[in-house]
Amino acid sequence: MTIGSVFQHVGVIDSVYVTTRGRIVIPARLRRKLGIKPGTKVCFIEHGSEILFHPVTKEYVRSVCGMLKDTTSATAELLIERKKDREREQAKRKILSTPFSW
Repeated sequence: MTIGSVFQHVGVIDSVYVTTRGRIVIPARLRRKLGIKPGTKVCFIEHGSEILFHPVTKEYVRSVCGMLKDTTSATAELLIERKKDREREQAKRKILSTPFSW
């Protein structure tokens, strides 16, 4: 893969400078395209030697909602764990309340 083919795949490339305070200005074209307005939260993702960023918009939240969803809920898991704890405690009490005989 050549540098030229990478640029053809990526599309338009914008470059910006980082200020002494670590700030960057997102080009207006990208702000409009991605719906970034003043106050929009942006998440930065470190991916190897690259930094990816994504605006945290309602659409983005909807798109990732449920990605990490498990088959059982956290509440159900906690209730199961609590039941096991209760059974262990009852077993301990039963052993301690049983008269000791030689």
